[in-house]
Amino acid sequence: MSTPITLTVGGIDLTYNTGHMGMDHGMLFQERDRQRLRHPHINYYERHFEADVAQCEVCFCRPLGSMVSRLELLGYTLSAVKSEYEREAALDNDRYFGAEFDSEAERPPRLAFEEFVAFIRANAVRDLNDEYDKDYDAEDAQGRGRFANDPSVALLPGGDPDRNMLGYSELSHFGVLVGFLHPYAALRILAEHPANLDLEVVWDYGNFVHAGWAENKDFVAGARRTQTYLIATEGTSDTHILKRSLALLRPDIEDFFRFIDIEDRHPFSGTGNLSKFAEGLVKIDVHNRVVFLFDNDAEGIEAFRSLQRFKFPVNMRAMVLPDLDDLRNVSARGPSGIEEADINGRAAAIECYLDLRLKDRPPPQVTWTNYKESLRTYQGALDFKDSYAKAFYEATPDAVASGAYDVSKLRVVLDSLFVQCSQIAAEMLRPTHDGAAVA
Repeated sequence: MSTPITLTVGGIDLTYNTGHMGMDHGMLFQERDRQRLRHPHINYYERHFEADVAQCEVCFCRPLGSMVSRLELLGYTLSAVKSEYEREAALDNDRYFGAEFDSEAERPPRLAFEEFVAFIRANAVRDLNDEYDKDYDAEDAQGRGRFANDPSVALLPGGDPDRNMLGYSELSHFGVLVGFLHPYAALRILAEHPANLDLEVVWDYGNFVHAGWAENKDFVAGARRTQTYLIATEGTSDTHILKRSLALLRPDIEDFFRFIDIEDRHPFSGTGNLSKFAEGLVKIDVHNRVVFLFDNDAEGIEAFRSLQRFKFPVNMRAMVLPDLDDLRNVSARGPSGIEEADINGRAAAIECYLDLRLKDRPPPQVTWTNYKESLRTYQGALDFKDSYAKAFYEATPDAVASGAYDVSKLRVVLDSLFVQCSQIAAEMLRPTHDGAAVA
């Protein structure tokens, strides 16, 4: 028998291949997830060369909880899993209508998705017995065992009628029950049970390489280029701040994001140029995943609204930095003097989302610069914004972790960006009328 290569979660096989690599799962992991784990197919009581043992044990391993964001950036959001589940339930009805029941009315409906989620939440993977029982299927058929009398089981979609439906334990049986889903959809739905979040997701390839079926270089971690998101901003400061924010706050998904090369200068600096860049990419039907990010000021809002006349393809989105309560009462200087003002949609450039507490400096203030007739509001800018940026670049990871440097507003920015990107991925994953994926 050929040496298998598997993707598992908590001991459940999600993919199992022999003789060939099968699905590439590298995008689920990062390089730091490459490690050694004790392997069930190594006889540690026999003499082995250390190099052989090291090769057999190497794998990618990451907790399920830390993988959820990566799954969503690949399109496997909970809403996308719901859509897949409902498609499978409909296909199940098509496959078996008339096979067991005389009429559609007599066939029990498949579980609603919310009931399926409840089934997942009722069965923590770590609580399932994995002891081998050669008579497991026969005992289950006779009404004995954990799932034998669970009414939900009979109402789950069956999936591909040719797939293996046999089990040898509670754990393997449970794996079969959720096996009608795509492996990544299965991972995402299992994450709905809090007790499953610390399960190890393992791409076990070391023994497969040791057997000569592949080479270590075939197994590369990180988001693939076609799965990354180009974030187009108004200027170099936006790009620098966002890149450092991702490195500090979301290193778990940092590899999914790319930015325009600004080594020498920003090729599309300014609100107007970014808007024209977006318009050009929409018209030439570029297939890259792109998010155009505008400042939350009057000029950014105006440019964002002007783009709404275009129908964006599924792989592109435009967004504005999010409104925040923290920006509703900021000191502002204008024609009528200094007063508190809501700067959302008027003066909130990226620097306004930094920690605005500067040592030995007065509270932050914006200055109104020009009146935007189309929006009937003033455009403003944060005074001494470079000082706030400098403080951010000098903030240490320890200062961020302890809260000495406040990154709460930046977290909201990254969360908003994440939502846009995951929605792009989910939309691109959606099948077309002919059953093929959009992307």
